[in-house]
Amino acid sequence: MVAALAWGMRSPRRALRRLVFLAIHLLYRLRFRGRHHIPAQGPALVVCNHVSFVDAMVVGGASPRPLRFLMDRPIYESPWLHWLFKLVGAIPVDSERSDPGGLRRALEQVSRALRAGEVVMLFPEGRLTPDGEVHRFRRGLELILARDPVPVVPAGLAGLWGSWTSHHGGRALTKLPRRFRARVALFFGEPLPVGAAERSRVEARVRALKAEADDWVAGR
Repeated sequence: MVAALAWGMRSPRRALRRLVFLAIHLLYRLRFRGRHHIPAQGPALVVCNHVSFVDAMVVGGASPRPLRFLMDRPIYESPWLHWLFKLVGAIPVDSERSDPGGLRRALEQVSRALRAGEVVMLFPEGRLTPDGEVHRFRRGLELILARDPVPVVPAGLAGLWGSWTSHHGGRALTKLPRRFRARVALFFGEPLPVGAAERSRVEARVRALKAEADDWVAGR
């Protein structure tokens, strides 16, 4: 017992990942496919469509390795959750409009993480989907890969559109939860090798994986 507590204190991110994994399994009926596509070691980018405010929990809980992820600074600095985001190694990013240097600083943190051999998760749409569909990827993916060419693991997420943490039926987090144990699918694809991860190609793979995940959620 004492040894287990000591291990948890030495590895808070690992212990937290296990708690997150348990929590999402209690909340949703999950199906994961292709988790082995995340490299067992070395740097990589995991790229996924963005549906709800719990996407990072689902992807992070599914990953066999700890993930660093980018998130909006106003959310990162939430008085209630800042300690949690800091603990899990989230990387805050400001919009260029609110802070012209914010994107550059975030990219520098991403670069340091990748060069240290970590896995970084990115939602290239840059915002929650307003209609449940995958929207055009922004240039952040290309900026990261220009600095650090690493394998890119595409992922498609389905089943969270319609939850209170999505923009379905109004702004996210402004509605009461109405669903419990919904079917949620997260499908990972084969890594795109260094030099072959053009933005359009990655976007196409994410769209295809999401369509497959949609089929499982719909029972097709």
